[in-house]
Amino acid sequence: MNQNELKEKILANSTSYFLQDKKHKGYICPICGSGSGPNGTGITTKDNIHFTCWTGCFTFKDIFDIIGLQFGLTDFKDKFQKAAELFGYPLPSHEKISSPPQTDNPDYSEFFLQANKHITDTGYHRGISLETLNQFQIGYIPDWKHPKSPKMSPSPRLIIPTGKSSYLARYAGQGDFVNYKGIVENKSKVGTSQIFNVQALSQSEQPVFIVEGEIDALSIIDAGGEAVGLGSIGNVNRLLSLLKDIKPSQPLIISMDNDSNPQTRERVAKASQQLSEGLKELCIDCYTESVSGSHKDANDFLNADRNAFTATVNSILHRIETAESEALENEKELLRQEAVAYSIQNFRQAIEKSKTAPFFPTGFPTLDEILDGGLYAGLYFVGAISSLGKTTFCLQIADHIAKNGHDVLIFSLEMARNELIAKSVSRLTYSLQDNPNLAKTTRGILTGSRYENYTHDELSLIEKAITEYENYGYNLYITEGVGDVGIDDIREKVQKHIKLTGQSPVVLIDYLQIISPADPHATDKQNTDRAVLELKRLSRDYSLPVIGISSFNRDNYYSPVNLASFKESGAIEYSSDVLIGLQYYGMDYQEGESEKNREKRIRELVKDQMSAGKHGKAQKLQVKVLKNRNGCKGSSLIDFYPMFNYFAEPYTPQNEDITDEWKPVFPD
Repeated sequence: MNQNELKEKILANSTSYFLQDKKHKGYICPICGSGSGPNGTGITTKDNIHFTCWTGCFTFKDIFDIIGLQFGLTDFKDKFQKAAELFGYPLPSHEKISSPPQTDNPDYSEFFLQANKHITDTGYHRGISLETLNQFQIGYIPDWKHPKSPKMSPSPRLIIPTGKSSYLARYAGQGDFVNYKGIVENKSKVGTSQIFNVQALSQSEQPVFIVEGEIDALSIIDAGGEAVGLGSIGNVNRLLSLLKDIKPSQPLIISMDNDSNPQTRERVAKASQQLSEGLKELCIDCYTESVSGSHKDANDFLNADRNAFTATVNSILHRIETAESEALENEKELLRQEAVAYSIQNFRQAIEKSKTAPFFPTGFPTLDEILDGGLYAGLYFVGAISSLGKTTFCLQIADHIAKNGHDVLIFSLEMARNELIAKSVSRLTYSLQDNPNLAKTTRGILTGSRYENYTHDELSLIEKAITEYENYGYNLYITEGVGDVGIDDIREKVQKHIKLTGQSPVVLIDYLQIISPADPHATDKQNTDRAVLELKRLSRDYSLPVIGISSFNRDNYYSPVNLASFKESGAIEYSSDVLIGLQYYGMDYQEGESEKNREKRIRELVKDQMSAGKHGKAQKLQVKVLKNRNGCKGSSLIDFYPMFNYFAEPYTPQNEDITDEWKPVFPD
């Protein structure tokens, strides 16, 4: 007979090992010696293989484990050999005895059922009605011992199930129970600690109290409420973990004990705060209320004054249900207000208001035609490759707006104030006269040592340009900054300007990618996305145009401009109202052209255009409106004189001789 056969034979004859209590037709426990008398002690079995001692010596154990407990054996080999000896079976020869695989947690269901039958054998009910005790299968064992502590003296205990494999054994005798180690042990836990009445979280039809003890939870339930018992404040994380998967049907009420010990009270307060913060993170409605009144805990309050305790429970529930009802009505009202019908009046008012809503022409008629008149409140981005004049282009627009009497705030995060002023003065020396030979470059304006060599006409032209610029310079406000101007600084400047002048200005930022990062530890893309979203919010909050100048990815230096050209383009593409790109005219793809031929053509085109600019001639550029949230897209052509910082459309409505290739292009 091998080991498995011998094991099966011993298990099949397990009941023969026990002495019978013939009077009560049960078995006598070989460890504690109790029978199945009128108190329900002794051992029972459902399958004649697994046995339970109702004093707590063992639960759902087979004969090998019971013999191990009886003789103090822990190794399976020793248990197996002792069982074979006691049953009178020879051990298998030349076969190594191996331990069986670990079994699941024991099932105490039968134990709870039997213990509950004897709940009326004790008056230690802690003020809780028999109906509630039976509802939760609370039981009583007069001489319970911890199944994992055979040295423990028997003691009367309330058995409070917390799960199929766990329960609390609460001392039901006089005074305190002191174990064999000299330690007070009025509450003994068996099995892995569980949350009491956890099913209430998903099944309750009223707000659920979260309390520390199982008896406290039972007290609230007995008073007509619903409650869950943590078992210990150390189980806060366990509850929060459960709530990630269990969505409570009702709000939760955190109601911890009123402990008189300052240290314990501090720990309880921290646990309560941790639970409250954790529930808010999980978006679970919660309240913090004291259900204990001036007493230590809910059960003490119940036993001191049941009527007052019941009134407190009902008062808290009524208060919370009222608050929840009001909150629900507020949410319904907000939802109703989101219905389109509630917005029609505001819609009509917006149309009426739009009649006087300001817009700002750019000074370029064809571009304004595409933009339906010019710049409106919203977020604009202008991008181009390096040295293509995007700052100069936007500065000319800013000057035109200022000249028409509107304020412009310029945040220059790369160039100095005097450099910007010199660019504008240089442009004016070119545009205010008919002789281009008199016009001056930016350096020609800024370098004072050159003035002694200028002619009277040149000096007069410079003075005329400065005076012209000064006339509308009262509407231009320049903030310099190199890496130290952030999005909050920009918002603060705008707020202050509106407060002091009563005007909502046009805002120009040169340029987006060097705004001081909101988070130094974030990536460039994350900081750019944050800046774009805040600029969008700024344009919306104050109903003003915000123009951000943006750099391009290097991959687009020899490719047609498109949405993906904008560096760190995710938020720029999605959050902007208008996207404008500048490129050399002729960079668009040509049908049937190979990549190699296109690259060669574009490189030659760029070379020619740059050469023209260096010699004071116009570079032919294309202004492409790539995105226009509230209007059409399209492109216009423009002449750029980089030497004198001047842009001009090659035709005006008065000039009808322009060739077709220079006329604005609108998509079909």
